Amino acid sequence: MSGVMAERFIAIDNVCAWPNMTRLDDDELVVAIYNRPVHGRWYGDIEVWGSDDGGRLWRRRGIAAPGEPPGNRMNVAAGRAADGDLLVIASGWTPVLEPGTDDPQFAFGQRQVIEPRVCRSGDGGRTWQRADSVQLPDTGQQWYIPFGDIVSGDQGLAVSFYSASPDGSATAAAGAANTAWFVRSSDDGATWGDASIIAAHDYNETDLLHLGAARWLAVCRTLTDGHLQLFASDDDGHTWMDRGPVSLPGQHPAHLTRLADGRLLLSYGLRNQGLHGVAVRLSDDDGRTWQAPRTLINLSPTSTDCGYPTSAQLTDGTVVTAYYSRGIAEHGRYHMGIVRWTVPTAD
Repeated sequence: MSGVMAERFIAIDNVCAWPNMTRLDDDELVVAIYNRPVHGRWYGDIEVWGSDDGGRLWRRRGIAAPGEPPGNRMNVAAGRAADGDLLVIASGWTPVLEPGTDDPQFAFGQRQVIEPRVCRSGDGGRTWQRADSVQLPDTGQQWYIPFGDIVSGDQGLAVSFYSASPDGSATAAAGAANTAWFVRSSDDGATWGDASIIAAHDYNETDLLHLGAARWLAVCRTLTDGHLQLFASDDDGHTWMDRGPVSLPGQHPAHLTRLADGRLLLSYGLRNQGLHGVAVRLSDDDGRTWQAPRTLINLSPTSTDCGYPTSAQLTDGTVVTAYYSRGIAEHGRYHMGIVRWTVPTAD
């Protein structure tokens, strides 16, 4: 982004990642990632890595959700509990292949979802306790996958799940039963349930933001053309209003965060011909209107498999945005990349 980009790093090498980043105390950052350099075809784990220097250098801390061969753990939501613990909710798929192998007959549609597991760490991701404690709606046919931030609200914690189509595909035709859900915890992340629908039939990967006073935003990836749709709730997530699109087709998924000056930052992936990377938008009225998009990083033409950004702001105002990429001209492997940048000042 012209005039504001500060630094770029290859932060974690040889992973597909799909990072989810959480800021802890004293500007400490952690990310939960899928630890294999493929799109979920191999056994793999959800690892947690940490940075103590504002996102420049990252070190592996531990495994939040170990893979369970013949399946993996790769779908993740993450955040902090009210007591400060780090929370990861992870699911995955089975069967998958052994690392380093491939099979031309392997069909993703033949996979089954692994039930979500709640993982909790009181030491910044180094050691973990794990429990199967998510109660999701019994629809009889849908598979539920966690995504985005675990967020603290007025009545406890909340997280988004989406229900995949019956064949396990997150990108099936719009007629499939794909729905974004708002799921609650009233015991600080020990158990989860009491789900309500954000948007039905055309939505999957969704991120949440709490605005205060029972008000929430949810930004959902659509299935039909891959744009982002914004929804709002004024009753603590029980009912939702459609606020309209906030990106063009092929631009997804999204992450929401509130900046220190009160503005909202929307970070999202770009997957358009000739433009692959990460874009951002700003709002100074809690998401009612948005400034024009800015391209934070363009990885075309080398990488067309990239995105899934997640952003956090440090106390000095620097924004750290993590994303993944299959490879760039200067680095040929899958990796998690970092951009450290400065937000344009408010008008």
